[in-house]
Amino acid sequence: MRKRILAYGRLNTHQLDALKRDFDVIDLARCADSSDPTFRAALAQAHGLIGSSVAITPELLDNAPHLEVIASISVGYDNYPVEELTRRGILLCNTPDVLTETTADTGFTLIMATARRVVELANYVKRGDWDTSIGPAQFGSDVHGKTLGMIGFGRIGAAVARRGALGFDMNVRYACASPKPALEKELGAEHRQLDDLLAESDFVCVTVPLTKETHHLIGGREFAKMKSSAIFINIARGKVVDEGALIAALEKGEIHAAGLDVFAQEPLDPTSPLPHMDNVVALPHIGSATHETRTAMAQRAVDNITLALKGKSPISPVNPDAR
Repeated sequence: MRKRILAYGRLNTHQLDALKRDFDVIDLARCADSSDPTFRAALAQAHGLIGSSVAITPELLDNAPHLEVIASISVGYDNYPVEELTRRGILLCNTPDVLTETTADTGFTLIMATARRVVELANYVKRGDWDTSIGPAQFGSDVHGKTLGMIGFGRIGAAVARRGALGFDMNVRYACASPKPALEKELGAEHRQLDDLLAESDFVCVTVPLTKETHHLIGGREFAKMKSSAIFINIARGKVVDEGALIAALEKGEIHAAGLDVFAQEPLDPTSPLPHMDNVVALPHIGSATHETRTAMAQRAVDNITLALKGKSPISPVNPDAR
């Protein structure tokens, strides 16, 4: 009997056809809600899942007796109960590496856009307010030569820092669990405890994964330790930051500005003050959102699920001990 795959992510025709050569595929590309009866019915028959954005809960797993592997089209896996999957012998795979450079591009875009007030001043021109030469009221901040503090120094954090150090002569500081001697040598980066990094940095960029330990890692206490001229960038997960504390810090002038690609609730609540603040650049979680990278991420997920369902080792398992 051919194994069945429930596909609820955006796969192109070539990728779907490749899966259909070896498996029976139920394509629910437009499904983003696990309460959908069609999704639940397909889940009950599935040996593999491939997609993203749908949170998989233990209750859903109770309705998936045949499930062997989940291939997430993402690098983050906070939508999945990893320990529970491992206990049930269900392999989880993700897509690291293929989105590193694109997400780092987004991070550095936010650094540049907030420092030079790009969105705010573009709107200034659109409104017709540019009726004389600009003055100090429209000036921004330099990026080159400043201190960039990275909270998290994995693949994406290092890629953002590489852009800063090698492209803009920035001084890199980083806070993570252990020193990274190779990156220190390459980028002139210096390891710091979190409090020291916050106090020293002109730009603070967060790239840590969301875990129990990093939930609200950055809150009121941390913002109070930052320079009043500092710019805060988050391309990690929204819940790594206490959003209420961030809003308060911006309103009180404890920090200068923020560039945000992620939020505690997505899509962002329209009543949130964040996108309406002149000193905030808010993006709709576009970190990896280019045609090239999303295609590559989907292909990695296709490769992962194909290998796993054929009894082979996938390229990027999150919980290899599940087997």
